[in-house]
Amino acid sequence: MHVLLLKEPRDGESAPDPYIKELASQGHKATLIPVLSFKFVSLNTLSNKLLQPEKYGGLVFTSPRAVEAVKKCLEAGEGSEEWNNSVRDKWNTKSIYVVGKATAALVQNLGLNPLGEDTGTAEILSRIIIEREDTNSPPLFFPCGSIKREVLPTALRENGVPLETLTVYQTAEHPDLEKNLKNYFREQGIPASIAFFSPSGVNFCLEVVQRLSGEELRHIKFAAIGPTTQDAMIAKGLCVSCTAEKPSAEHLAAAIAKALQESPTSHSA
Repeated sequence: MHVLLLKEPRDGESAPDPYIKELASQGHKATLIPVLSFKFVSLNTLSNKLLQPEKYGGLVFTSPRAVEAVKKCLEAGEGSEEWNNSVRDKWNTKSIYVVGKATAALVQNLGLNPLGEDTGTAEILSRIIIEREDTNSPPLFFPCGSIKREVLPTALRENGVPLETLTVYQTAEHPDLEKNLKNYFREQGIPASIAFFSPSGVNFCLEVVQRLSGEELRHIKFAAIGPTTQDAMIAKGLCVSCTAEKPSAEHLAAAIAKALQESPTSHSA
């Protein structure tokens, strides 16, 4: 059956997207349509902060894009030698917190040792941070996006854990989103399942998906990558058929395959 993934492709990876691969192994044909576009900002400020690990108690990354911003700073040559010679090791004496496996893998590529890759949400990560961190320690440094949710900053603030945030990327709707969705529905028809990967994705795509699906909307199995996205879908009145147990290709593919199996639809394979 056809599955539509509303997510960003993995940057710089020529291998097939792990979500497409996992769904193919379950016998489903997945197509990926990028939903968001990103613009990096404040990279000079970020570079300066990265070279001052002594000022911070550790780092927090809740998205692959934030790690990408760090990578951009290091690739620009500003302080990359310093980073390799001493700064990276200094950060590694501190806690480097991450949400999810994708972010953890990118953090490891920077030579840092991530904590929390099995946490699927900012809520769970914030609980781990609160347990581990001292309220008297220097602030954790949190590079983030312009539309980050306030869950983690609020939880840490309420528990007295100091945090310093810096917006390093801005999120907007992908310029070709509507055109790509129209082409997909015209060429492939109505998918058996549609997976959302972020609340922003729900906000940017849903109205177009509803318009293109028409009466068939109620037959589509809607899937969420995690509880935050699920909440955003429910808030928009969508019936969520399944949510991945953890934000990984294996867990999402398994959830979608199960949902499609439980309720066969009339969609062609």
